[in-house]
Amino acid sequence: MMLKKGYLQISFAWLFAIIVGAFILFLAIYGTTKVANLGQYQISTETAKKIGVLLNPLETGFETGKTTSLSLNVDTRIYTKCDEEGDFGRQIIRISQKSFGKWPEPAGGVPFKNKYIFSSNVSEGKKFYIFSKPFEFPFKVSDLIYLTSSQQIYCFFDPPESIEKEISDLKQENLLLGDSCLEKGVKQGIKVCFDTREQCDVTVKYEEGVVEKKGDRLNFYEDALMYAAIFGDKQIYECQFKRLMKRTKQLTLMYADKANFLSQKKCYSNLNQDLMLFANNLENRENAEDVDNLINNVENIRRKNDISYCKLW
Repeated sequence: MMLKKGYLQISFAWLFAIIVGAFILFLAIYGTTKVANLGQYQISTETAKKIGVLLNPLETGFETGKTTSLSLNVDTRIYTKCDEEGDFGRQIIRISQKSFGKWPEPAGGVPFKNKYIFSSNVSEGKKFYIFSKPFEFPFKVSDLIYLTSSQQIYCFFDPPESIEKEISDLKQENLLLGDSCLEKGVKQGIKVCFDTREQCDVTVKYEEGVVEKKGDRLNFYEDALMYAAIFGDKQIYECQFKRLMKRTKQLTLMYADKANFLSQKKCYSNLNQDLMLFANNLENRENAEDVDNLINNVENIRRKNDISYCKLW
């Protein structure tokens, strides 16, 4: 009986030790995982901040009509989100970088009030391309930034001569003219057509100012918004358009004040009333379809400023 009792005591001691050891091991693994996740979260957040700085053409000296690339060491997903709330809204960038074969939840969003990025909701890869164009409406409002993954090829078929030259001059490896796509045997590229051919992913009705894709019609004004409609998802495009209109309104009021100041100095631009009317028309624009209702205002103001002795911009 004593031997049996001792045997039971030893077994219980070993069992207790195993349980305690397993618990300690669990805590160690859990703690290490939490620290690793926290480190990954911080790295991703910092990466998002650095991307935000890189995307600012004014801060980096990045020239319009030029392209640059962003290369990362690991597979990365760039999440771009647009928030229209507030005076100017916000551009939000989030990053997720593949770790141990898995995609962690994207890090906390890094907001920017002065950036307008047009891309897919999620762009994935190790290398990304960026180029920008100024949006003028009728004065310069901001630089629009287009971000694409090197994994996604865009094939432009029969674009107008100016667009063909621009795509060619950019020399961006994932933006190809139609003939180049055919020569290189690109099969998974996004077909961007400027004619009426069938089976195109994106159809651009250039003279009408309309981009059609995924069953949606996106109205645009001039080439900067055309590219935005091609590269940006509908939700991002519409949200950024509202943000741009908010910024345009504030700039319009600023130029109206400048016109009043110059008129006091006997330097007349004759744009005071036109600018105030334009500012009123910019109020509460719901979507990009409203751009058609503003074009007459824009062209009239641009024409008057061009011939004015006291130009406002």
